[in-house]
Amino acid sequence: MENLLNHDSIDRRTVLKGAGALGITSLAGCTGDSGNGNGNGNGNGNGNGNGNGDTEVIRWHAGGTGGTYFPLSGEFETVVEENTDYAMEVSATGASVENVGSLANGDADFALIQNDIAYFARNGTGIDAFEDNAIDNLRGVATLYPETITIVLRPGAGIESIADMEGMRVNTGDLGSGTQVNALQILEAAAGLTPDDFEEQNTDFTQAANQIQDGDIDAAFVVGGWPVGAIEELATTTDIDLLSLSDEERTAVKDAASWFADDTIPAGTYEGIESATETVSVQAMIATRAEYDAEVVENVTAAIFDNLDGLSIKTDFISVDSAQDGMSIELHEGAAQYFE
Repeated sequence: MENLLNHDSIDRRTVLKGAGALGITSLAGCTGDSGNGNGNGNGNGNGNGNGNGDTEVIRWHAGGTGGTYFPLSGEFETVVEENTDYAMEVSATGASVENVGSLANGDADFALIQNDIAYFARNGTGIDAFEDNAIDNLRGVATLYPETITIVLRPGAGIESIADMEGMRVNTGDLGSGTQVNALQILEAAAGLTPDDFEEQNTDFTQAANQIQDGDIDAAFVVGGWPVGAIEELATTTDIDLLSLSDEERTAVKDAASWFADDTIPAGTYEGIESATETVSVQAMIATRAEYDAEVVENVTAAIFDNLDGLSIKTDFISVDSAQDGMSIELHEGAAQYFE
């Protein structure tokens, strides 16, 4: 991947604050058990079982409960448990950046992350959390679906372009999350804005929706496959607007970071939004760690992709044929055995 956004252009205070809070820089503190996941993260994670006939427990780290990662991971859990002898524990987390740390230190066996964050982490570049600190054991399994960048606006905020966010109250996502990274990239690439130019706030999708509803912020960045549950729920109770990016803004964003692609949220996806919303997207993917047992990785991959009819989320996008589109890091050998 080329045309990396200069890491110095992303506000160091903000990203380092998030990285420090999550323990990413030291790769020692990412338990990933925040939120309301149903897993406790206590599986042995060695992929080898214990020889006593006990069920292998797979620790799967998802994202916030208001996004797409968490419910989709729940469906993966059902499919894997129905088609293998493994048990899966799904945990809600701060998503991509936190999940990379959890894979790096062995607290997670599989995780959902963005393809751009995977590239940054594996190559030790792009953002301060990974600068000169490459995550050598990060491996890919499969790409899944476009993760749309949705910019939710408080009606009456007077925001018609990215540049209009100057001086506004903007929620850029959880500290250290892939959402925050993408938001800061877009704000700077499209309008030259850094956190010094607006009032940055940082929460998960669900809390951001509440802030919009209460009028506490003017805009919120949400990254996830549409429809995002938190936005759907918000739109049924509160009037919202979505920011449609101009051709010039989308071109500037894509020129700054090559993993962004054009995307469109169809009219009617959210209640009250009657026009299509032009935006950009990254790609969601499944990742694992290099030392995790290849047989387990192959079996889990097969369970998911041989039983796609057991899924109801993002089914128009998830397929064997597209599972390596946008893959930004090398495959785990177990995934390679399945796909190749």
